[in-house]
Order: sequence, then C-alpha cells, then structure tokens
Amino acid sequence: MMRFPCLGKEVVCLCIASCLKIARLFRSFCFLFSWYFRFLLLRVNSFCVQLLYFVFLSLLGFWVLKASRPLTHSFRPRDLDLFFTSVSLATVSSMSTVEMEVFSNSQLVVMTVLMFVGGEVFTSLAGLHFRKLKLQSLLKTEEKVASVHANLCPSNPTNDVVDHVELAVVTNSDCLNSRVEPQLHGPRDESPDLDYLKYRSANVLCLVVLGYLLGVNVLGVAAVSLYMILVSSARDVLKRKGLKMMTFSIFTTVSTFASCGFVPTNENMAVFSKNSGLLLILIPQVLLGNTLFPSTLQLVLWLLGKFSKKAEIDYLLSRTGEIGYKHLLPSLYSSLLVVTVLGFIGVQFIMFCSMQWDSESLDGLNSYEKIVAVLFQCVNTRYTGETIVNLSKVSPAILVLFVVMMYLPPYTSFLPAKGGEELLGNGERKKAKRSHKLMLKSLIFSQLSYLAIFIITICITEKEKMKKDPLNFNVFNIVVEVISAYGNVGFTIGYNCDRQLRRIEGCEDKWYGFSGKWSDEGKIILIVVMIFGRLKKFNMKGGRNWILL
Repeated sequence: MMRFPCLGKEVVCLCIASCLKIARLFRSFCFLFSWYFRFLLLRVNSFCVQLLYFVFLSLLGFWVLKASRPLTHSFRPRDLDLFFTSVSLATVSSMSTVEMEVFSNSQLVVMTVLMFVGGEVFTSLAGLHFRKLKLQSLLKTEEKVASVHANLCPSNPTNDVVDHVELAVVTNSDCLNSRVEPQLHGPRDESPDLDYLKYRSANVLCLVVLGYLLGVNVLGVAAVSLYMILVSSARDVLKRKGLKMMTFSIFTTVSTFASCGFVPTNENMAVFSKNSGLLLILIPQVLLGNTLFPSTLQLVLWLLGKFSKKAEIDYLLSRTGEIGYKHLLPSLYSSLLVVTVLGFIGVQFIMFCSMQWDSESLDGLNSYEKIVAVLFQCVNTRYTGETIVNLSKVSPAILVLFVVMMYLPPYTSFLPAKGGEELLGNGERKKAKRSHKLMLKSLIFSQLSYLAIFIITICITEKEKMKKDPLNFNVFNIVVEVISAYGNVGFTIGYNCDRQLRRIEGCEDKWYGFSGKWSDEGKIILIVVMIFGRLKKFNMKGGRNWILL
C-alpha cells in the first residue's frame, strides 16, 4: 500500500486513505456487477433480456424526462403521457399523445439518446457483442479440454493404457478421436481452427456494424446541418419554432436512421414539404437504417473482402447463418430484398400519385415537389413513420395499402429462392426442435390473433366515445393506430374537431396522434402493443399449430 507523509496533517492523510479504500471498493463492485451482468446475459433467454431492456429503458427515459427542465412551466405533460412518450421513443414507435414542441432542448437531447439506443441497429450490435462473448467463453472451454486431453494422452500410446481422471475414463482411442487443436496462438497465415475463426469473424462483424452505425449517423447529421445552413427557408422554420439547428439535425438524423419517426416540430415533416433537398437527404437514411440494412451490410462486407482478403470476411459471406446475426442474410436473399423493397415503394408511389395528385393533401406543391414528397411518404410507410401529409385527408384505399405495409416485417421477400437456399432467420436455420418446448409453442397465437385481441380490447375501453363521436372514434381509425403501434411506425389519422356530431365546447385540434384522445386504459394497452411490436421477431412463427379445416 502506498504511504503518504502526513507532515502533521493527519486529517488529509485519513481522507486520502479513505478515498483509496472507497475507490478499491467501487472497482470491486464494478467488477462484480459487470461479471454478474455478463453471466446473466449469457444465460437468460434473449426474449427476456430484450423485454427487460426496453422496459428498463422506458422507465429510465420517463424518469429523466420528468426530472428535466420543461420548455414552459405553464404546461407539463401528465405522467402517463410522459411514460407513453418514453415507451414510444425506446421502441422507436413515434406514437404521440402530446405535441413535440412542448419539450425543451434538454428533453430533446434525452429523447435523441433514447431513440439511438432503442434503434434496431444499436440493439442488434449489443446482441452481437454478447454473442461474441459466448463464442469467447466456448473457446476458453475448448482450450481447457484440449489441455486436459494433451496431458492425458501419451505420446506413444498403446491399446493397453487406460487413464482414470476423477469420474471420467479416457482411453487411447478416445484421445485419438477427440483431439482438439484450437491453434489460438498460431500465426495469422496458418489455417485457424474453425471455432476461433468464427469468434474472430464475429469480432470483425461487430466492428463493421459499429462503423456502419456511426458512419451513417455522422454523415446524416453533416448533410442535414449543411442543408440548413445553405437553405434559408428551412432555417427560417427552425427560427420560427425556436429550435437549435444542431439539435434538430442530430435529433432528426438519429430518429430517421433508428426508424423512429419523431421530428421536433408539431407538424412532423409537413412543414418541410417544399424542402425537397432535405427529404432526399433523409430518404436514404430511412432505407439504410431498416429495410435495406441487411443488403447494405452484405455490400459493405463484399467490398471489404475485395480489398482486405481476410479469412473472417470470407467466412461471414459464405456462412451467414453461423454467427447467429439476424441481419446478416444470404447474398441471394439480400438481392431479392432490394427488389422487394423497391417494388413495394413503386406500388405505393403509383397508387398515391394516381389517386392524390390533385388532392388537398398536396396543395401548394409543384410537380417536382409532389414527386419527392410522395416518394418520401411511401418510403416511410415501413417502420419510420415520418409524414408530409395529413393522413385523415388521404383516400381510404391508400390507407388500407399503408396498413398492409406497416404490418409486413421489414425483411419481407415474396420472390422465390433457388438452389434450396433457406431464407429463414439466421438463428433458426439449424436449430433443432426440442420436445419439451413443443407444448408451449402449440399454444402461441399468430400475430394477427394478438392484434385482433388488442383491437377488440381497445374498442371496449373506448366504447363510450365510439357512441358519442363515431366519425372520429371508428373501428378503422383504431385499426390504423394499433397496426401503426405494432409495426413501430407512428402513422396516425389524428383527431379532427370538425368531425364531431355534437360540437364539444373548447375542442381544439392538436398536432398529436389519435391515441392522445383515448382513455388512460386505451393508452396503457397501446403501450403494451408498442413493446409487443418491438419484440415481434420472437413470435413470427406463432399460430402454426392452429389448423383451419
């Protein structure tokens, strides 16, 4: 232990010694906590881990937002609405029950962090990191086994030698048939052990995804900031709204790439409908952060393989299912995914233009601005949810198409695969079914069944409003809101006071979602729907044991 000369200052020496002890205790606590946390994550079911993660993130976000200084003291959101907003941020759903412009700059920063750590790319990167830790622990176990076998197996074995080690009996034939050669410390040029190559490949994939996450966000922030500096009309909007340019750039970029869809303006992106350049900057971020993420990741790995010639890159490209990373898809699937995504966008674009070109929703825009605006709207129907039109003024046929787009999983591909290449999730391609789980799986409902239950339950909680205000509180509007929450999109029909059959005194149209007018019970159910939708990947095969004859 280091000794300090007291020089008559015993109190100072005592304080220093106490600080050193506290530092050691804190270091030990951090070590034990990290060890326990790692132990828990490596052994608990992935569904439970992610469920706890989003619930904890929502509670933490609610506490920080509540503790942060509000924009004005005259209006504070209710606790339930604040928690609803926190869940919407953590699950990147962008469902709103309060207007965005009531939040202060510090609260917008907190919301940006929640969206970033709740986005699919970030959470998948965290899962990939713990997958790498599992492979590392497996390698250490195999290294120990190899060391034990090397000590047990003689260099010149004979058939008569039998060694007893504790309760295990290892014979010469066992040693010869179960040799383990991990080559953990071999030269880089030599052919490495397959498990070690798998671990190194997971490590490389972590770095690639991290670079992808940071690179797209940094470039997006730079592009949006530059646009705001150069285009005065967009900059004037921020001045009129009292928003800081850097806060808006970071918030909007993170929200777009994380597929959240929140924008720090009440009107979302409708206020920028004439700023076609800004919309064109955001469109690639929408695609790169969600539907085209696997295809872009495959392209990045292919380019790295062309220049680096590393064995890890070849392993990742040739054995996409071995790492267990959901977003690393086979090359064929990645190619078909691009065609499918562009096809969906094309169908929506053609239908929207043909039915809404001269409608009220696109008033005031020239032909070029209309084309960019409609393209932006169609790209956002799948999981991001930023909008430039009032959906209550859109044709019902287009709204039905939007509902279908919101329901479909992000990596949907209807094109056939050739050569028997399986297009299932990476973690499930070679997973053997266990008999003790069959009973539980047989009781799981399909996604549509759960959605039907949620819609029926909300219709029950809102039955009085459906009687008194049937034009706003109709089943179709509720279905759109529930499907939007399930798909973590954020589209909403909204609430219009002009549709009331009996005018309510003091009714004022607000720039928040239709769910903002729901009862507290309905909002709580929609919170469950948002979390359920964020974890829907764990139940994509539900309901297969229910047979209709």
